[in-house]
Amino acid sequence: MKPLYTAADSVFSVRPTTKQRWLVIALSLAASFVGSSALAQSANMPNPKSDTPGEVAKRKIQKKKDPVVKLQQFRQQRAASLVGSPAPAQTANTPFAKFEKLREKGLSVNIPGPADTVDRDIGGVRSALAEAGIGYIGWTQNTYTNNLLPDAAKSTIAKQLYNGQNPTYSTVNYMMMVYDLSRYGIPDGQIVIGTEHQAWSWQPGGPDRWGINEIAYYQTLFDRKVELKFGYLRNANEFLGPTVGGNAGANVFGPSSNILYQGGESSNATPTPAVNVKYNFDGNLYTKATIQRSISPDGVATEVTQNPTGLDWSTPNTGVLFMDETGYQAKAAPGSFETWVRAGVGVNNSRYTNLALPKQPRANENNFYYVAGDRQLWQSDPQGLVSRGFYGGFSVMGAPPDLNKVAQYYELRFYVKGPFDWRPTDQISLVATRTVWSNIAVQSALAAGNLVHSDSKAISATYSAHLAPGVYANIGLSYIDHPTSITYLPQTGHALNFSASTSIFF
Repeated sequence: MKPLYTAADSVFSVRPTTKQRWLVIALSLAASFVGSSALAQSANMPNPKSDTPGEVAKRKIQKKKDPVVKLQQFRQQRAASLVGSPAPAQTANTPFAKFEKLREKGLSVNIPGPADTVDRDIGGVRSALAEAGIGYIGWTQNTYTNNLLPDAAKSTIAKQLYNGQNPTYSTVNYMMMVYDLSRYGIPDGQIVIGTEHQAWSWQPGGPDRWGINEIAYYQTLFDRKVELKFGYLRNANEFLGPTVGGNAGANVFGPSSNILYQGGESSNATPTPAVNVKYNFDGNLYTKATIQRSISPDGVATEVTQNPTGLDWSTPNTGVLFMDETGYQAKAAPGSFETWVRAGVGVNNSRYTNLALPKQPRANENNFYYVAGDRQLWQSDPQGLVSRGFYGGFSVMGAPPDLNKVAQYYELRFYVKGPFDWRPTDQISLVATRTVWSNIAVQSALAAGNLVHSDSKAISATYSAHLAPGVYANIGLSYIDHPTSITYLPQTGHALNFSASTSIFF
């Protein structure tokens, strides 16, 4: 996953007239995305009800005799053994199908499955645990970032102003256990327990901690129309989709807005009590809401410092975050492109400081919104691994400038899944971002005699190599105009950050 916090990160929102303007834009884009996807799906939708039993049997015989079909099945099974979350039809034909119900449910990010782990089922350990209803996933991510520009104003770690100003190292490690409750007649039932450890050479990037990651109960209701999940949750993995391309193993660093964290959303390092309810209108259209204890209104670093284990019921000045996301999500299929558009709003009654009146008592409710879309533009392997191809996406976010250092965030992304035939599970991404600082915070810093800037722009390129089952290596280069938060020095006006990361799953 991407770092949760840097000195240059925050959240944002705008006033009603601006919200209405963005809402019109978002609805137009969503209509375009959903309309084209619906047409593609309807054109390629099979009609099993019209098939007679004789026709079904005939197709099965042809399938056995057709070497082309056999080749396609082989390619799909090979891809399924390498990709973290293969399509159900691909998974059903692999030895790892029996582990599918033991993977955590309700997530918006794609965590690799047992087929894409280092240990897989060596010695039959995973199978033995599965017989007892237990599944697991472990993950270690290690990242190095360094500004390559010669005039980067290198300093001591204690005085470092942004990630990469000095060579910056981090390690983040997870261990998740799942217990299957469906064996007791509870539809899709699960208990999920996880722990997370992280350590940073630059503490504002983390800071260091070891505590719970999640303690959750999950089940479905009304023939999977409703999904219920509650406990200590990490909602950063439940809403929006935090990684480029949706794969936790790829693109684990790069531009990212911390808008939702600033608005109070919980994360891997800051789980909080929450109840999530998702309603599925059909196979694609959904709405998902949460009532969550907010993280600290002073940010992720403060929440971690005040509650390193993640078990505290509350921390100073925190209240309740109400958030809802509505979206349309369709998986790729032969001739039908992958599509995901979503929009969300959040209202937080925690006690925030008013940036225009910082000496006044805390008594301000916060809010935020976001609109995002990702669309597969072309399939490079429509008869094999259909997720391969070119993608485009965008994000627009906002929050009140009187309560948040970041008032607006914009992101435009292009990425390629499976860029080469001999590298079908690698990924390349190009991401451009603009972060707009609160005009109130900028004016306050200017009045204090500081050099200030109103926004920060960045462009990043990343290559993610899937080296072996469960092993990913990522390298990236990011040019950032004004990498620090609002104030800067002449030597910290620009950065060219080189990043290297490994993600290993077991």
